[in-house]
Amino acid sequence: MLLQCGTYRLALDRPLIMGVVNVTPDSFSDGGLHLTRDAAIAHARRLIDEGADIVDIGGESTRPGAQAVPLDEERARVLPVIEALAGSGVPISVDTRKPALMREAIKAGASLVNDIDALESREALEIVAGASVAVCLMHKQGDPQTMQQNPHYDDVVTEVRDYLSRRLQAAVNAGIARERIVLDPGFGFGKTYDHNLALLRSLPALAALGVPVLAGLSRKAMLGRITGRPAHERVHASVAAAIYAAQKGARILRVHDVTATRDALAVWSALAGTIGVFSQGGAGDRG
Repeated sequence: MLLQCGTYRLALDRPLIMGVVNVTPDSFSDGGLHLTRDAAIAHARRLIDEGADIVDIGGESTRPGAQAVPLDEERARVLPVIEALAGSGVPISVDTRKPALMREAIKAGASLVNDIDALESREALEIVAGASVAVCLMHKQGDPQTMQQNPHYDDVVTEVRDYLSRRLQAAVNAGIARERIVLDPGFGFGKTYDHNLALLRSLPALAALGVPVLAGLSRKAMLGRITGRPAHERVHASVAAAIYAAQKGARILRVHDVTATRDALAVWSALAGTIGVFSQGGAGDRG
């Protein structure tokens, strides 16, 4: 299985690591640490040096309770960073739900659109279909301002799987090749602790849809509930969750702590009999 991200073709014979760069003042785990252009670029390059296969740049926090960011402000945060990283040797992802910013980010050099709205907007669907970029389609229930107030499902695994299946088909119908599509169950986006655990245990049901599954568990509240630790002390818990997700079929792991995740995956890979597949500096072939 391969993932086509613009000019990058990423082999998925091992889990890929997507490093997170939040160019925001209010993200739950590291808000404000990389808010300036130079700090964000330096952090992204550090993640690439540590072995990130993809770098995800976001300028609007979507944590529970977060307020929407105006387009001009989000644009000013992320576009200079994407432009500076476009020649870094790994695909750059833009984490946005705004179609106008998707278009501008692709022009600036983004190779993947990470949309928490799963291209529900017709304009967003057309923009991605008309480009050669990959897209990550995520499930959420509600909006960031309200999604954790009272999330409810009759059967969370079936409902999330069916939603992602519909969005996958909508993307294919719009002309987006399956090789360009990633699915994300959206841990913590309109889900309770029990919903998150059920989805994590049932990742094979999502992987059965036939495209890569992304797991974004890093430092999230469910890990805080398990360990009792604040976000910045959840590195070990995040690594454990990433390994479990990989065992359950996740092909992309969205993480804050690249070195720790990479090392743990390397050990797991060696013990599974595939030693040597992890090499420093990412997994992309650009042609």
